[in-house]
Amino acid sequence: MSALFLAIPLTIFVLFVLPIWLWLHYSNRAGRGELSQSEQQRLLQLTDDAQRMRERRRIQALEDILGERIQALEDILDAEHPNWRER
Repeated sequence: MSALFLAIPLTIFVLFVLPIWLWLHYSNRAGRGELSQSEQQRLLQLTDDAQRMRERRRIQALEDILGERIQALEDILDAEHPNWRER
């Protein structure tokens, strides 16, 4: 009797609830993995923006380095030849 008491709900679960549960689980899972067209475009736009920002930072860093070098050269010339700017 106790085996029948457990077998009936288990059979109902396996025949009706489990297939619906699995179908809903995997149908939702397939849709979550894909980006929509607008999301793909936004992702490409953000990638391009990030690359441009990275390039700007690199150029700014090079400008800073070159500015420091020019200032160092001018300081050396000012010390060794005070009138070098007049030429």
